[in-house]
Amino acid sequence: MRSAEFDRSQVLEQAMHTFMEHGYAKASMQKLTQATGLHPGSIYCAFGSKKGLFIEAASFYHQQKLQVFESLFSEDKPVLASLKELLANTVQECVQNTCAKVCLLTRSLNEIEGQDREIAELLARNLQQIELSLGEQIARAQRQGEAIIDEEPLALARFITMGVYGMRTYAFTNADQSILAQMAEQLLRAIQKP
Repeated sequence: MRSAEFDRSQVLEQAMHTFMEHGYAKASMQKLTQATGLHPGSIYCAFGSKKGLFIEAASFYHQQKLQVFESLFSEDKPVLASLKELLANTVQECVQNTCAKVCLLTRSLNEIEGQDREIAELLARNLQQIELSLGEQIARAQRQGEAIIDEEPLALARFITMGVYGMRTYAFTNADQSILAQMAEQLLRAIQKP
């Protein structure tokens, strides 16, 4: 049997957007085949199931987010400047792109929690990794004397993460750029020394 030939990254990108737009349950095989250009048999052969495709798409999404994070938080740039840029990027995503308003992680956690333990645990691990990475950056900022309040770095990272995902959820019903930018500024001010 000949294996299917396709660009796996492109298929995962298209599947990721389909899951973001429709959610896991409503992303039917018909919608997934239309988006990816693959036949149902090819999806099952390559990914095992719709769930298998979702798990790989969620991992692909997470890797993309980590790459963006790493590019923002370079060693030669102040952490507060990187945080400000991260929040500004979040605002722009919310305003410009309907799918990004509720990111794959946010949408899936809300939809799948309690229904599929494996997926819920994968998404929770992805969120924890983001929090840990952000906590490391906040700790770096505190060590370097940046104007960040003297609280537990991981607690501050969770606060920022909650704010980012809250903004994305809020933008699903109100994507007013000035309101979202105000929220971003409030998040940043909340962790800075007076």
